[in-house]
Amino acid sequence: MENPCEVLGSKGLIRRHEFVRIIIQCLYSLGYSNSASCLELESGVSYKSNELKLLESLILNGNWEDSIEYLNSIQDVLGETRESAMFLVFRQCVMEYLNCGEDALALGVLRKQVSALDVDNCKVHSLAMCLLSFKDRELGGIGDDDVVVRDLRRKLIADLENLLPPPISLPEARLEHLVESTVTAWVDSCMYHSSSNRLSLYEDHCCSRDQIPTRTTQILTGHKNEVWFVQFSNNGEYLASSSNDCTAIIWKVLEDGILTLKHTLNGHQHAVSFVAWSPDDTKLLTCGNTEVLKLWDVETGTCKHTFGNQGFVVSSCAWFPNSKQFACGSSDPEKGVCMWDCDGNVIKSWRGMRMPKVVDLAVTPDGEYLISIFMDKEIRILHMGTNAERVISEEHPITSLSVSGDSKFFIVNLNSQEIHMWDVAGKWDKPSRFTGHKQHKYVIRSCFGGLNNTFIASGSENSQVYIWNCRNPTPIEVLSGHSMTVNCVSWNPKIPQMLASASDDYTIRIWGPSFLKMGMPN
Repeated sequence: MENPCEVLGSKGLIRRHEFVRIIIQCLYSLGYSNSASCLELESGVSYKSNELKLLESLILNGNWEDSIEYLNSIQDVLGETRESAMFLVFRQCVMEYLNCGEDALALGVLRKQVSALDVDNCKVHSLAMCLLSFKDRELGGIGDDDVVVRDLRRKLIADLENLLPPPISLPEARLEHLVESTVTAWVDSCMYHSSSNRLSLYEDHCCSRDQIPTRTTQILTGHKNEVWFVQFSNNGEYLASSSNDCTAIIWKVLEDGILTLKHTLNGHQHAVSFVAWSPDDTKLLTCGNTEVLKLWDVETGTCKHTFGNQGFVVSSCAWFPNSKQFACGSSDPEKGVCMWDCDGNVIKSWRGMRMPKVVDLAVTPDGEYLISIFMDKEIRILHMGTNAERVISEEHPITSLSVSGDSKFFIVNLNSQEIHMWDVAGKWDKPSRFTGHKQHKYVIRSCFGGLNNTFIASGSENSQVYIWNCRNPTPIEVLSGHSMTVNCVSWNPKIPQMLASASDDYTIRIWGPSFLKMGMPN
C-alpha cells in the first residue's frame, strides 16, 4: 500500500500516490489495460477510489435507495456536484421503473425526490415529459434486455465519473492535460517562438532569436524616392510597395526567398501612400492622400479602373473577403467612407458629421467588422451585419491601423510613441501597450506577424525596425540597417521568418533569420 504522505520531485510538491494513480488512468485510456492492472497490483494504488467502487457496485445492482443514501453521506466531499449526481441516479431509476411498468413508483420519485433537487428545471421537465408520454418507456425500444440495462447503468457510472470531483474521480485525461499545460507554458514563456513543429517532451523548450527575422537578406532599390508603404500578398508570393515617386511596384517572392521586380505600376500623378491586396491576390488597390484610387490586375500589371476623379482622394482602402467589394476612406470630411465594387459602383457610403476625416481603415479578414480611424483620436468599429458600432477614444493622435490575421485583434500607432493593441470583440477595458520605438510627427505603420500572429513589428523615426512579442511591452529585437525613417513594415503571412520594411532612404529591406534558409512552404 502506498504511503499517501510520500512525495516525489526535487521540491517535494508531488504526492506519490496521486502521481501513480494518474499514470494508471493514462494507461487505461491508452488501451494498456494489462500494464495498468499490473501497476495497480504492484503499487497498491487503485485508479478508482473506494467511494467510486462502492457507488459503482450499488448502481450495477440497481440499489437506487442505497445509492442516494451513499451520495448524501459523502455530501461534504461532493460539494456542488451532489444534486446533479443525485439527478442522474434518479433519472436512471425513473426510466427503469417505467420500463418495468411501475409507473406509480416512477411518478413518486419524480414528484417527491427529483422535484426537490436544485437542478436545471429543463432537465426535470424533460424527465417528466418522458414519464407522461411514455416516449422512452422501453429504454429506447430495446425492451427488458439485461445487457442493455447493464450498459445503461455503466453509462450512468461513466457520467458520474466525469461529474464527481477529485479525489473521488479523476478529471478525464488528467496526465495529458498536465503535459499540455507544461508545453503551453513553454510556448507562452518563449519570446521567440515562431515554429509550427511539434515540441519534444524530452527537454524543456526555448527558441533562439534565429526563429524570427533579424538580419537583412536583400535590399530592394526599385523606387526613386521615399518608400511609404509595403504589404505582402495573402498567399505570401508577392510584395507590393508604394512611394513618393508616384509609383507602386509588385515584387515576386521566389522559392529561395529572393524578391524580383514583377511590375512597376505607373499612372498616379502624386505620391502613392497606400496599397491593398484583394483576398484572392489577383487585384491590387493603390491610393494616396492627394491621389485617386486605382485598381490593378496583378498578373498583367494593367490598370483596370480609376475610381472617382481628381477631386476624389482616398487615404486608405480595405477589401471584403469576396474580393469583389472594398471600402475606402478619405481625408476629406465630405467623402467619408465608401463601399465600392470593382466596376466603380458605390454600394454604400457613410458621410457627414458622424464620419469626419478618415485617417485609416481596415476590414477584418472574416468580413464582420469595418474599423476606421477618424478625428485623429477615435476608433470606430462597425459590425457589418447588425450595423452596431462601438467607438474607442485614444488620448493621442493615431496614425495607422492594422488587424490580425485571425480577425481578433487590431493595433494602432500613436504619435505618443506607443502602439496599442485592442480586441475586436470589445471585451477589453484597456489596451495592451508597446513602447520603445520613436514616433513624433510622421505616419509610422506596424503589423502583426510570425506564427499565429505572435509578434508585432513597427517602423520608427530613428531608422530602425522594432519587434515585440505580443505578451511583452518592450521590444525583443531592434533591427538596424536603414539610414532614414522606417515608415512601414509587413510580415510575410506564409513565411514567418520574412519581414519587409520601407524607408525614406528610398529602399526596401527584406529581413530573415540569421542562418536559416527561407523559401515558400511546400
